Amino acid sequence: MAEFIPVEIERAKEFLQEHHWGILATRRKNGNLQMSPVTVGLDSVGRAIISSRETAYKVNNLRRDPRAALCAITSSFHGEGWVQINGAAEIISLPDALDILTYLQRQAYGEHKSWPEFHERMARERRVIIRINIESVGPKVRG
Repeated sequence: MAEFIPVEIERAKEFLQEHHWGILATRRKNGNLQMSPVTVGLDSVGRAIISSRETAYKVNNLRRDPRAALCAITSSFHGEGWVQINGAAEIISLPDALDILTYLQRQAYGEHKSWPEFHERMARERRVIIRINIESVGPKVRG
């Protein structure tokens, strides 16, 4: 078995630059967890960024309670193919979110075939950015 290396913040950030699938956990009004599959990236100053719809439960949950936990995974998440990120989230709405949505699209999927079409779709879908300040990461121990 390979030697376990605890995840530190810089390693988690590197992971997000290469792996864009994740599960975001937020808190419902009653305190229970709500989880959503998401596409995730890393902005230019090292915060996790996620695209969502303005009306999504996760967005409403984070507006009420900004605590977020994200498990980012590779396509074969077994072994060392995942990281957990914890931190406070902020919601960025359009029009301020548009440049970040474009940045995330490029990072996760590459160039879009029609940027005007992409921008129109972001407006039509009322897209926002969930931006998470990375405060702690894991795993710290092999379990």
